Amino acid sequence: MSKPSAVGGMPDELHRRLGLSDAVVIGLGSMIGAGIFAALSPAARSAGSGLLLGLALAAVVAYCNATSSARLAARYPASGGTYVYGRERLGDFWGYLAGWAFVVGKTASCAAMALTVGSYVWPGQAHAVAVAAVVVLTAVNYAGVQKSAWLTRVIVAVVLAVLAAVVVAALTSGSSDASRLDVGIDASFGGVLQAAGLLFFAFAGYARIATLGEEVRDPAKTIPRAIPVALGIALAVYALVAIAVLAVLGPQRLADAVTPLSEAVRTAGAGRLAPVVRVGAAVAALGSLLALILGVSRTTLAMARDRHLPHALAAVHPRFKVPHRAELTVGAVVAVLAATVDVRGAIGFSSFGVLVYYAVANASAWTLTPQEGRPARVVPAAGLAGCLVLAFALPVSSVLWGAVILAAGVAAYGVRAGLASRREP
Repeated sequence: MSKPSAVGGMPDELHRRLGLSDAVVIGLGSMIGAGIFAALSPAARSAGSGLLLGLALAAVVAYCNATSSARLAARYPASGGTYVYGRERLGDFWGYLAGWAFVVGKTASCAAMALTVGSYVWPGQAHAVAVAAVVVLTAVNYAGVQKSAWLTRVIVAVVLAVLAAVVVAALTSGSSDASRLDVGIDASFGGVLQAAGLLFFAFAGYARIATLGEEVRDPAKTIPRAIPVALGIALAVYALVAIAVLAVLGPQRLADAVTPLSEAVRTAGAGRLAPVVRVGAAVAALGSLLALILGVSRTTLAMARDRHLPHALAAVHPRFKVPHRAELTVGAVVAVLAATVDVRGAIGFSSFGVLVYYAVANASAWTLTPQEGRPARVVPAAGLAGCLVLAFALPVSSVLWGAVILAAGVAAYGVRAGLASRREP
C-alpha cells in the first residue's frame, strides 16, 4: 500500500520556504481567526462565571498537545500531521483514526467559521451568508489560489488591531465591573470541563504549523519553537479579550450574545466600533475558513491515495493542480452543515473530533525515545488524559454524534481491511 508523504524523500516534496516568523504567523492566523469571535458565548453558557477557569484548562491541554506535536513534527518533518505520526508510531489503524477524526472534526470547524461569518455580517440571514461564503471560497480554492504567509500576516494584523480596540474600549468604559470576573456558585466542575472542551476549538489551529513539515526551513528546530510561541501569544490575546468581555457583559449576557464582541463594545458605549468588529470577525473567520478547507481537502487527498477514502477523491485537476474532487466534496458537505446546524453544535462536534486527533498525537509522542526528542513523560500523559476527559465532557449531542461518526469510520476501515485480507493469497 502506498504511503502519503512521510519520512523519506519523495519526488513530489514541497519547497521549504517558511521561516520561524512565517510559521508563527500561520499558527496565529489559524488560532485567532478560528475561535475568539465564536467560542466565548457557548463556553459561557456551559461554565458561567467559570469561563476563565475553562480557558486556563483548555490552554494546559493545548500546551501538552502542542509540545507532543512539535516533537513528533521534528521527528517526522512531512505533511500530514498526526495522520503520519499515528501510522509511524502506533500502526496503520491509529494513523487512519487520527486522519478520519481530523477530516470530520475540521469539516465541522469549517461550518462553524462559515456561521461566524454569517452571524457577524448579517445576523438575520446567518445560514444563507454562511453557505455563500463556503461556495465562494471553494471556488477560489478550486482555481488554485491559496492563502500565502503574506496574506496571513495581513489578516492577523487586522484581527489583532480589532481585538485590541475591543479590549481598550471595554476595560476603559464605565460599564466594566471587575466583580463579574469572580468565579461564583454557578461555576460547576462539569460546566468548567465542558467550557474547556468548547474553548479548545479556539486553540486547535497550531496543528497547521505541524502539517507544514515539508514547507518549513530546518523543521527540527523551527517547528518546536514556532508552536509554543504561537500558542503563548494566542493565549494572552484570548485571556485579555475574555476578561474584557466578561467585565462588561457578565457571564449571563455573554452566554446569550450571538455576536459577543459587538455586544461588548455597544454596552461599553463604543457603538461606533461595532461595524469594525463585524468586519474584523468576518475577515478572521473567512481567513480561517479558507485555510481549513485547504487543510481538510489535502488530508482527504492523502487518505484517498491510501484508499482509506474513495480513491476517486485522489484526483488532481490537470490544469489547476488541486485535488478538485476532494475540494468539491468537502465544500458540499460544509455547505450542508452550514445550512442546517448552529454554531454551538458545530463547535462541539469539531472539538470532539480534534480532541480525538490529539489523543492519538499524545499516544504517539509517548512512544518516542529520549534520543528521538521525547518530551517529559508527564506531557503526553497529561495531554492524552486531558483530551479524553474534555472530549467526553462536551455537550451530550456532540459526544453522541462524534462517537457515531468515528464508529462509522472505524467500521469502514474494518470492512476495507477484511476485503484486502481476502484478496491476499
